[in-house]
Amino acid sequence: MTAREPTGAELLAALSALANAHRLRIIGALADGRQYVSLLARELGMSRPLLHMHLQRLQAAGLVTGELELTADGKAVKYFEATEFAFSITPQAIKEIVPTLPESAKGRDTDS
Repeated sequence: MTAREPTGAELLAALSALANAHRLRIIGALADGRQYVSLLARELGMSRPLLHMHLQRLQAAGLVTGELELTADGKAVKYFEATEFAFSITPQAIKEIVPTLPESAKGRDTDS
């Protein structure tokens, strides 16, 4: 996420991505710096395919970035790191982003 206030769509994507215990654990593990996928999977006790699925969701929401690097012996290694983000969620902040909500989120009651 950037230093500017998020749009409604960006806030929905970020909150949706963060509303999962696995993804919160991933962000927590990346808080101290970037890690490569295999090490991160071992640290979290998660399969690499499951980890990739969650990383893709976090990356789509702008909460992590990934970079493919080549090692000295020519192996491709994917590194991920958390982006800097902060949300101030107040009634006034929500009021200000309401006009930027995607049409699919306007006027729908998803609890029923």
